[in-house]
Amino acid sequence: MSDRSVMESIARLVPPGSRVLDLGCGDGALLAHLKATRACTGYGVEIDDAKVLACMKRGVNVLQLNLEGGLSMFGDDAFDVVLQIDTLQHLRNAQTMLRETARVGRIGILAFPNFAHWPNRLAVLQGHMPVTKRLPYQWYDTPNIRVGTYRDFEVLAQRNGLTIEDSFGLHEGREVRSWPNLMASTAVFRVRK
Repeated sequence: MSDRSVMESIARLVPPGSRVLDLGCGDGALLAHLKATRACTGYGVEIDDAKVLACMKRGVNVLQLNLEGGLSMFGDDAFDVVLQIDTLQHLRNAQTMLRETARVGRIGILAFPNFAHWPNRLAVLQGHMPVTKRLPYQWYDTPNIRVGTYRDFEVLAQRNGLTIEDSFGLHEGREVRSWPNLMASTAVFRVRK
């Protein structure tokens, strides 16, 4: 999540001055960007030792937690915004974490690789799993537990009683609002209870 244009697209969805929880915050680049450009405060959550250290070097408040354990340490509506940027596809309990995101934050912002992007569809039609910039691993060594599509998330949000306030795709740093399920390599959603 270090591409500047992608960070800016995500940041536009975050109200200025928000208290933010960034789940799977990586090196803290997005949270540092929100602090600098949107006057946000908050915490990142990361499990990887090296990434926790990178957050600390950036001056980002970070908690080292395994998200598979849930968010029971946070109260209801403890944050204005909960981010899950490139996190959902790595979690075994994705639906539970979506519910927890809605419980802990007033707004949830989620982004993940869109498996329905046309080059991915073409690869599957040719008989193999796609390897792209957004899905850079071979099928046998991917850290992704699951793949999802833009449309799949719309259905999941609806099943869990969430309202989609905004949604779009991203591809090569540009927002894609026409045919995002087909034309975007990343799906982005802003949801509310």
